[in-house]
Amino acid sequence: MMPTVLVHGGGLDRRCWDRLLPHLPGPVLAVDLPGRGTHPVPLHSVGLADCAASVRDDIDAAGYDSVVLVGHSLAGCSMPAVVALLGERVQRLVLVACTVPEDGQSAFDTLDPDIQTMLREAGEPREPRPMEPALAKMVLGNDLDDEQFAWCVERLVPEAVRLTTEPVDLSPLRGPLPCTWVRTLRDLIIPATKQSRFVDNVGHCDVIDMDAGHMCMVSQPAALAEILNDVAS
Repeated sequence: MMPTVLVHGGGLDRRCWDRLLPHLPGPVLAVDLPGRGTHPVPLHSVGLADCAASVRDDIDAAGYDSVVLVGHSLAGCSMPAVVALLGERVQRLVLVACTVPEDGQSAFDTLDPDIQTMLREAGEPREPRPMEPALAKMVLGNDLDDEQFAWCVERLVPEAVRLTTEPVDLSPLRGPLPCTWVRTLRDLIIPATKQSRFVDNVGHCDVIDMDAGHMCMVSQPAALAEILNDVAS
């Protein structure tokens, strides 16, 4: 079975995959992006290229020649840069409830105009901080029970602002790389209709639907693992 590399989304670190890992029997690596966990650097310095280099370095350290690359949520913005660095070593790309802007746009550009205005007026926080639990409950916790949601809150971390504002170059995805999209039908933060538009931005994805919210690796780890194991085999 080909090694699976798991890349977390925004405001999270590699621990968000912990409930999924026991369901993945093959080689698996859950990485921390720069600025959190095992890769502490100042968050203000972290951009998409830094994330790509960090993922590549972790894969090199693990000794994997070929991988299935799995990204969740905001990781959709850094996945093209990772693919550009790894080339044919990525045998398949799996995007789980991801944000993939149009070529040359950013994650911020995909937000509704009213939300963009609200965020601009609020300005950047003096220090990055984790998502507030009340907001997390609304956008992440709609299909989580109390224990699952509390588990997620313990794993929320500050995010690097540049990852949401840097333009994304989709050209590395324009080749023959096979791609699978896991579309979460009960997602509130990236609704299924918006995910469908992001699928079109990638252009050649097999789409698999899950009746789950955004944190499907927490609410339905066995179901997500079944998809990933099938891809990796």
